[in-house]
Amino acid sequence: MFKCYNHAVSDLRTGLMWSRDAALSEFPLTWKEAFDFVDSLNSREFEGYANWRLPNRRELFSLISLSRINPALPEGHPFENVFPGYYWSASTCARLPDQAWYVHLGGAKVYRGMKYASYMVWPVRTQAQKKGTVFQTGQKQCFDEAGRPGPCSGTLQGASVLAGKPWPGPRFEVQADTVTDHMTGLNWMKKADAAGREVAWQEAFDFIDRLNQNAVTGFSDWRLPHIRELESLVDLGEHSPALPSKNPFKDIRDFYWSATTSRYETRYAWALYLKDGAVGVGFKPDPEFFLWPVRGADLLSNLKKGANHADIA
Repeated sequence: MFKCYNHAVSDLRTGLMWSRDAALSEFPLTWKEAFDFVDSLNSREFEGYANWRLPNRRELFSLISLSRINPALPEGHPFENVFPGYYWSASTCARLPDQAWYVHLGGAKVYRGMKYASYMVWPVRTQAQKKGTVFQTGQKQCFDEAGRPGPCSGTLQGASVLAGKPWPGPRFEVQADTVTDHMTGLNWMKKADAAGREVAWQEAFDFIDRLNQNAVTGFSDWRLPHIRELESLVDLGEHSPALPSKNPFKDIRDFYWSATTSRYETRYAWALYLKDGAVGVGFKPDPEFFLWPVRGADLLSNLKKGANHADIA
């Protein structure tokens, strides 16, 4: 559900306020220029506020509808001038800190780009009275545009603002051959390579059917995770893999299928590239990705509760 103001829009589901104009800067900017632009908004108290910032990756991804393209936003959204291309986040890539994460508003790809490249800017702010539903990214260190580590104070980078709900502690709980993530309530297979090899997309579903027929680990309700569920595991402060340090999983691989079909090209499905945490796609017939089963309440259904986002997927 969105609430509109003169030049801003509140997402009542996440507690975030966005500029209504998704092209306030008019032109693409470098990563440093993007922060300078947000500083200029705060200097003139755009829409009456002086706490605008560049969204972190998870916040920007929270706007995305994976059931729509050009733009990949919920049907009936109230935003204006949405560019169906790349938008900067405030989150640095942990493995390659001269690059930062962006989200493609045309098709929803989440990838990284050199900080000297130029992408669009979509300012956001946290509404203090809103609890929100977006969790923190896990990023803990700040880097300049050349990838050099530096102080976070006053930078408005993701690791400086630490926007979002804190992770629960402990986050993971092991139960025999499964692991519960207390952040999402999802129960993952402890062995993060259930098939023991790369599989095609349909093979992944077939393998899960066999898991359930045989009640592997004592359960018969395993499924292929949605891409948002896979992405929820990502810790942007880590890489190789981009999972929280000292996590309890074993046999972790670099590439994972999701159950989410790409609306850009339905022969492809969304996949998690776990070395850095990128969200991309894979060609369904090719056996090039691994299978990581999940069970428990569907995260997409939980996100829809109390919201009017008809297609939050």
